Amino acid sequence: MTARNGRPAHGEAATGDAAHERTRPAGTGPAGTGPGDDTVAGVVRQWRAVHPDLDTAPMEIIGRINRCAALLQQAEDAPLRRAGLSRPEFDLLGALRRTGDELTPSELTRETFSSGAAVTKRLKQLTERGLVERRGDTRDRRVAHVRLTDAGRDLVDGVLPEQLAYERAVLSGLGSQDQDGLAALLGELLGRLEGRPGALRL
Repeated sequence: MTARNGRPAHGEAATGDAAHERTRPAGTGPAGTGPGDDTVAGVVRQWRAVHPDLDTAPMEIIGRINRCAALLQQAEDAPLRRAGLSRPEFDLLGALRRTGDELTPSELTRETFSSGAAVTKRLKQLTERGLVERRGDTRDRRVAHVRLTDAGRDLVDGVLPEQLAYERAVLSGLGSQDQDGLAALLGELLGRLEGRPGALRL
């Protein structure tokens, strides 16, 4: 997880190397860890050895969130790559699909937590592929309205079930109460992060 100001989010420094160790066999971690340890546990132990005076407990939470996010996105991006889409492009298409409305580029910027320049670039690419179409506002020529084409809608509807099936499989080892509790805790954390003033968009 990277802060939107371009600096590593809290805990990322502890797990930056671990997030890229995707070829390491399951059940093993960085130097000093054994079977049954996750990669973050080993990294935390290493930092404690180097800086025993520092409280590294936050790394055990933030580091695991970062690691899980990296592994989940790696798997979930596979169907997107097969469809020739990047994650930000799919997020834009998904915003149009889930709202069910035409959206302006400014509204898409808010919906996808992206910059205006990034949304403009992605819209151009998606328009050229025939996945979205734009129409001008009859009252203000400076405003454009964007909507999915039939091809764009079919693409989103084809990819989403595959991603949801993977997510269900990942969570199947947790009971329903554990899933509800985890969702609530993550929701509380996300709410705190999103509520911070001055947060920058990606």
